[in-house]
Amino acid sequence: MELKKILGITFLSGVILFSGTLSSVNASKMTVKNSVKNDLPNVKILATGGTIAGASKSSTDTTGYQSGALDIETVIKAVPQLKKLANVSGEQIVNIGSQNMSNSILLKLAKRINTLLASKEVDGIVVTHGSDTMEETAYFLNLVVESEKPVIVVGSMRPATAISADGPLNLYNAVKVASTKEARDKGVLVALNDRIGAARYITKTHTTAVDTFKSPEQGYVGEIAGDKVLFYNEPTRKHTTQSVFDVSKFDKLPQVDIIYGYQNDSRYFYDTAVKAGAKGIIVAGAGNGLLSDAALAGARDAVKKGVVITRSSRVGSGVVTHETSDDKDQFVTSDSLNPQKARILLMLALTKTKDPKKIQEYFNEY
Repeated sequence: MELKKILGITFLSGVILFSGTLSSVNASKMTVKNSVKNDLPNVKILATGGTIAGASKSSTDTTGYQSGALDIETVIKAVPQLKKLANVSGEQIVNIGSQNMSNSILLKLAKRINTLLASKEVDGIVVTHGSDTMEETAYFLNLVVESEKPVIVVGSMRPATAISADGPLNLYNAVKVASTKEARDKGVLVALNDRIGAARYITKTHTTAVDTFKSPEQGYVGEIAGDKVLFYNEPTRKHTTQSVFDVSKFDKLPQVDIIYGYQNDSRYFYDTAVKAGAKGIIVAGAGNGLLSDAALAGARDAVKKGVVITRSSRVGSGVVTHETSDDKDQFVTSDSLNPQKARILLMLALTKTKDPKKIQEYFNEY
């Protein structure tokens, strides 16, 4: 077996063995290109960091590692089998842990994806991303990407230096999915642990397990089995080319905050959010999105000040039903969107309108 050493990382058959001192990588304009084969699709990998680019001094560390320690060149070279699937090139957008993903980075990423997919030279996109907020980025892209071409978001639960690193196979599978014609017009997809999930439905369910991403109610849309990409379901909500949301001219998004409901909560979170400039508030309410009397008073006063209130739930699955009281209070309900995804949709909805009735239509459709 051939050993290669690149940027302090030793590669052995696609496994990364880390040695030396960790350091963050300059993510300014790093691009990776492989030799082009005309009979293969062209897939662009846009890297944002995360665990899939994480590293530690110990191969047994599966927590406490440094996210975004490796650049996209290193990540791609760890999976030489990619060249059998597609003409792969990489580009570093940022190199961060996904807990630091911001609206400005989301806009930068979306604009870059739309520029690339408008070219005949790009057949699909893979976005490498930290798992913690992956579902939010995937859902944002699901609403603003303007192409039927595949966009696959991928990450890992274990760093590249771990004995059982899941990143290399996840990346291989993501490129495989992005290379298939069957993945077209299905919206943005998330591929981890041999499963394929729709951005609208997939969510992280476990803090550390590799099978953390699940679609509890709606199910996966497909899976990777051996060398086959298999699709079984279709996303039914509007996405990508069906979406009315266009971020091409935006450099910022409206401020939307999330307030978590709990026993003995108060209204001061609502008052503080309004004072801080929130244009919308997502309530992670109890059960079917319920608010305590104190929280309800704060939410109602926020509406009087022009803030859009959307009731979601802290439960994790199920639909928050729209009641007659919501119409009276001018509240929006999130359908089956969890609080973090409801925030994404409300930010985009507020770029179009402040009318709660129209915003409710968006939540019913997307």
